[in-house]
Amino acid sequence: MTVIEFKNVSKAFHRAVGQRLLRHYLEDLLGKSDPDSFHALKNVNFAINDGESVAVIGANGAGKSTLLSLVTRLAPPSAGQVTINGRVAALLELGAGFHPDLTGRENIRLNASLLGFSRKQAGDLYETIVDFSELHDFIDEPLRTYSNGMMLRLAFSVAVNLDPEILIIDEVLAVGDQQFQTKCIDKIFEIRNQGKTILCVSHVGPLLESLCTRALWLDHGQLVMDGPTHEVLQAYEGRTLHAPSE
Repeated sequence: MTVIEFKNVSKAFHRAVGQRLLRHYLEDLLGKSDPDSFHALKNVNFAINDGESVAVIGANGAGKSTLLSLVTRLAPPSAGQVTINGRVAALLELGAGFHPDLTGRENIRLNASLLGFSRKQAGDLYETIVDFSELHDFIDEPLRTYSNGMMLRLAFSVAVNLDPEILIIDEVLAVGDQQFQTKCIDKIFEIRNQGKTILCVSHVGPLLESLCTRALWLDHGQLVMDGPTHEVLQAYEGRTLHAPSE
């Protein structure tokens, strides 16, 4: 079964060059080009099946994070169709979806409810999440008192323990000390081995090769290669090594 599908998907952003006029919004509605906009994604097509582990690679500014934001429904496409079938848990940015004035305990319950879990289901998972995060002594403190590392530990623990059907990872595996990082990576492999779908952005080639069987290579918003991870990484690294210096 297909769980993620992009059909002719483009995403444009308006450059901040001053106040937008009514004609700019009318042009958006009519699909006309805007000289003050740029395309982060251009006519991207791919489908990911249930249980696949897929890497997304490319240089900075290639459109990787934009693609993930469309998968997680944080942003709509400017053109084309994005179809998602399954509960998505995302590790995108530090503390995203958390409220700084709520305690760790309250944020766990809030995130669980946003993912459709009942109070009882969230309660059943609560101890597992806290045990994984190793934040027992701070779980009833407001999130604004947490260090960045503590917040990321909690975010990771919530995402991977709320039974995701699709796990989205964007360069956030440097969580805490080496022992905890190893624990996090082991958990991601456990999720993969359970047959869940994983979409991962990382610049760590060996990790992507061991975790993902397939890779998507983005370049200036366009999908330039889709294939086995080793082949795509080899092509990407070869292109990078031989690119002319600016």
